[in-house]
Amino acid sequence: MDIFESNDIRSLNNLELLANQVVEGFIIGLHKSPFHGFSVEFAEHRLYNQGESTKDIDWKVFARTDKLFSKRFEEETNLRCQIVLDTSSSMYFPEMERSNGMPFNKLQFSILGAASMMNLLRRQRDAFGLTLFDQHIGQHTPAKSSVAHYKLLLTYLDKVYQDQQQGKKTSAAQSLHQIADSIHRRSLVMIFSDMFESEENIQDLFGALQHLKHNKHEVIVFHVHDRDKEVEFNYDNRPYLFIDLETGEKLRLQPKDVTQSYRQHMDKFIYDIKMKCLQYQIDFVEADIHAGYGPVLSSYLVKRARMRT
Repeated sequence: MDIFESNDIRSLNNLELLANQVVEGFIIGLHKSPFHGFSVEFAEHRLYNQGESTKDIDWKVFARTDKLFSKRFEEETNLRCQIVLDTSSSMYFPEMERSNGMPFNKLQFSILGAASMMNLLRRQRDAFGLTLFDQHIGQHTPAKSSVAHYKLLLTYLDKVYQDQQQGKKTSAAQSLHQIADSIHRRSLVMIFSDMFESEENIQDLFGALQHLKHNKHEVIVFHVHDRDKEVEFNYDNRPYLFIDLETGEKLRLQPKDVTQSYRQHMDKFIYDIKMKCLQYQIDFVEADIHAGYGPVLSSYLVKRARMRT
């Protein structure tokens, strides 16, 4: 069952619960996989070796997977991670309700994605911080690994969800430059954003990403989008009123009149970002809000394994 069909994200307690469910489901999927690379490296569990004491076996995992895993109790911090979340108004798309009556937009996807990532980082004994930005940085915390820190960051995410104001523009480049200057130890920087900068600002955005790499940080860009509507532009053949959620500008048109040119423009936009990320050795992950969190969480494990080698 889709977790959004049975839970409400509108309270802090449920945000933590949902994040835990996302990560638990992800871990179970790894354990069931015939490819054990991620599971073996996962800090909270390791494959049980015959002859070892059975006191540390995780019997709950055994009941779910029919495989024996021992709990690990590593205390060291292996990685520092800064989670960066775009909270500008363009992230409120789509302004629609699912059949169960619950809204589901790019910001909500990113909030739960960030909370789930923090949950996974905490299990891995990794330190994590949070940065929220629109035109300016609204919140910026250093990386820590304590439970109290995790709870505090969840309150920040919950506040963002509760306070969705219209008309908040984006200045990702300026914010990323500030982040690059403020993180003084090599870190993994994970950015949740729809990357919707104006054309005149896109080069500035690439410059900010390059700044992060120049300062020796590893970077993952999660391109959060509704692929069906924002990339493929799949709309019914009738007039629509399109509203820019950041500026309020309105445009009424028939989708079929612009679909081809729109898709060409979006394809070039995404291609250019991918090529720049490839040039700067930045991981680019397409995070379709309808595709779940597997690609988001697994990209962290892949990057983590590379950074430890």
